[in-house]
Amino acid sequence: MLYAVICRDKPGHLQVRLDTRADHLAYIEKTGIVKMAGPFIEGGQMCGSLVILDTGDLASAEAWAAGDPYKAAGLFDSVTVTEWKKVIG
Repeated sequence: MLYAVICRDKPGHLQVRLDTRADHLAYIEKTGIVKMAGPFIEGGQMCGSLVILDTGDLASAEAWAAGDPYKAAGLFDSVTVTEWKKVIG
């Protein structure tokens, strides 16, 4: 099943994102369940993330989100994990 992880950064935390980006990308590669991902952009700057996971259940998706190095670094103001259905693309 597919799950969308929707994260919004805390205001003024761009440097935290930049400093933690390599660890976040390594986590994505290591876990192997990310189907697509990328940052939200506002005013030309990254300000959040959309990550689509392919995993067995909501608990697994939530566990993935909880283990994200961005979360450990305190980057996010909010994180939502919800089942998602791909229709186009």
